[in-house]
Amino acid sequence: MIAARNGRAGGARLAALGAYVPERVVTNADLERQVDTTDEWIVTRTGIRERRYASADQATSDLAVLAAGDVLRNSRMDPADVDVVIVPTCTPDHLFPSVAAMTAHRVGAVNAAAFDLQAACSGFIYGLAQATALVESGIARNVLVVGAEVFSKIVDMEDRSTCILFGDAAAGALVTAGEPECPGGFLGFELGADGSQAMDLCIPVGGTRRPASQPFAREEAFVQMNGREVYKFATRVMEESVVRLLDRLEVGIGDVDLLVAHQANLRIIDHAVKRLGIDGSRVFNNLERYGNTSAASIPLALTEARDAGVLNPGALVLLVGFGAGLTWASCLVRYEPE
Repeated sequence: MIAARNGRAGGARLAALGAYVPERVVTNADLERQVDTTDEWIVTRTGIRERRYASADQATSDLAVLAAGDVLRNSRMDPADVDVVIVPTCTPDHLFPSVAAMTAHRVGAVNAAAFDLQAACSGFIYGLAQATALVESGIARNVLVVGAEVFSKIVDMEDRSTCILFGDAAAGALVTAGEPECPGGFLGFELGADGSQAMDLCIPVGGTRRPASQPFAREEAFVQMNGREVYKFATRVMEESVVRLLDRLEVGIGDVDLLVAHQANLRIIDHAVKRLGIDGSRVFNNLERYGNTSAASIPLALTEARDAGVLNPGALVLLVGFGAGLTWASCLVRYEPE
């Protein structure tokens, strides 16, 4: 576990947001025609009504490039001034090269170092922590973090327990160096992982443990999830992580202007909101329209909250998520756009 920082920004700030979602909308009614499920069953258990799917010729890097371009336009930054590109993803185009390297090239970040980060649905907050460390150490001044996922190509469309959950999207943020003496910016992070439950959410085949060159059952090439155990994990760690973070920073939940949680399941979010005691009017969700977009879900929600006038400059924002690994992450940040 990585403890929260000391509550002083140290210079890194959340300067810009951006997103891209594919055009194709897949509704619950569409899935009813493919698997044994119903709109009522999906909505009741997850809160999801529709999700977006990439086109047949779109890979994760294609979505990442479009989202990165949106972030850069919103920041009015020359891509050549970006020092590092980080792409949190668990659905890369290839095992290597990285999505980040291809994204940096295509957006014109010709001077940037680039790497992917694999913490699944916690990946965006992990990426923000990496960006903050790079900026505050003086290694970089401008870091682009873009969560990007194409889950529609790694879920089994014959498995009704997983195919209803996931969608495709990319979204991200620009973390830049501000004035070290100014209050605000990234106040703290709380990150962790429990590898004892690693196989509760995984793709069994395709790595060095089970190479695709060896015989395997069809379903083993797709996402496998122990839904009951993941649900229990998520409802516990989301609350615990936030409480540890806020306690360390000596910040009350009443001081938080906006809570944005990983958009995985409305019941999980509602459980965390109730346990934390935060007013529902200060919680932003867009799960019903996009489903679980993994590392893209939090920055996508942040971007939409900004566009809806819910996220305003100076707002104190609490981010929290969980994912495969099993991992968790929370962050407290003051939104300070360019």
